[in-house]
Parts: sequence; C-alpha cells; structure tokens
Amino acid sequence: MDEKTSDLRDIFVETTGSETVTERQAESRGTLTDRDEAAIDERVRELVAAMRERYDFSTDLDDATYARIARGRFEEEDDESIATALVVDPATVRDARLDLHLVREADREVDGAAFEYDDLKQLTAEGRSIPECAEALDANPDVVAKYARVARVDLTSTRANDRFRDEFRDLLTDAEIEGSHAETARDDGLEAATEDMETNVSL
Repeated sequence: MDEKTSDLRDIFVETTGSETVTERQAESRGTLTDRDEAAIDERVRELVAAMRERYDFSTDLDDATYARIARGRFEEEDDESIATALVVDPATVRDARLDLHLVREADREVDGAAFEYDDLKQLTAEGRSIPECAEALDANPDVVAKYARVARVDLTSTRANDRFRDEFRDLLTDAEIEGSHAETARDDGLEAATEDMETNVSL
C-alpha cells in the first residue's frame, strides 16, 4: 500500500468508523437474471387476459398456453418447436403469437419477394381489401392474405403504442442488453458522459 492509498484509507476509516471497505461490494446488487419467475408468469398471464378482453383471439387455446407461446417467442424457439411441445399445429401457434402482437421479422419477409411488405402495410392501413391489395401489388391473393394478417397485427400494435409487445419483451428478456437496445443505451451513456467534458488535447 503506497502513501496515497494509505492516506485515503485513513480518511475512510475516520469518516465511516469502519475498516472494512469491501463489505458493500460483497453484497449482491442483483442482476438481470435475478428474476421472480412466478411473478413474471403471473404478469404474462395478466397481459394475455387483458389482450383477450380487448381483442378477438383467433384460437381456442387457453391463457396458460398463450403465455407459454409468448415465452417461447423470446426464448428463440420457432413455432414448430413450440407446437411440438404443446402438441398443437404450428399454424395455431403462429395465429396465437400474432394475437399477442408478437411478430417475428421472418413474418414480414415475403416469399419470393413477390411484393414489398411495407407497400402491403400501407394499403392495409388505407383499408384496402385483400383483392384490392392483390390487384395493386399484382400478386396472388392467397399470398397477400398471409402477409396482410401480419400487417394488421403491426398496425394494431402500433395503435396501442406497442405496449403489449414491449411489456412481453421486457418481462421475458433482458431487454436492456438485447440487440439495438444495448447499442442505444451505450451511445446514450457515452453522450451523457462526454457532453459536458472539455477537450484539452495538445498536438
């Protein structure tokens, strides 16, 4: 221990009356994985129930199964894997997932690039019917219908300020460190840390 460190230690002891400087550091501060899973499950089911009351669900699955599908969405399980675990059809899992506003990016990727998803979303927002969208996009109506369902979900979620999707994500992931959220947080943190600093560099 050098002289400077010794002086700092003496000041600490005088001000705190304690010689232990690592006690607080040893205490658990909690992590993103210190989660009350029972409370999370309960809240997920509450969200499912709230959505069922607000929207028309397209399957006869119960709230517990919807909650399991929501969890699977954020555990990076595909619909087929969830369907196998639940002993249901993958199409039913997809329908339930969309009922919960949990759209995957793959849902927006149009087969064969037959048309642009954003164009279909715009037409859907205008209230166009499937045949009208198909005509405008010069596309097969069955293909248009598949992606129009996704577009309607995106639009409905947006009108709800994405509150259900975002809360599911926050509950079921470490959202603060996930993907672009981590990048945004890092950029914001650096900006806040440096915005008041003076640059003093000699070249």
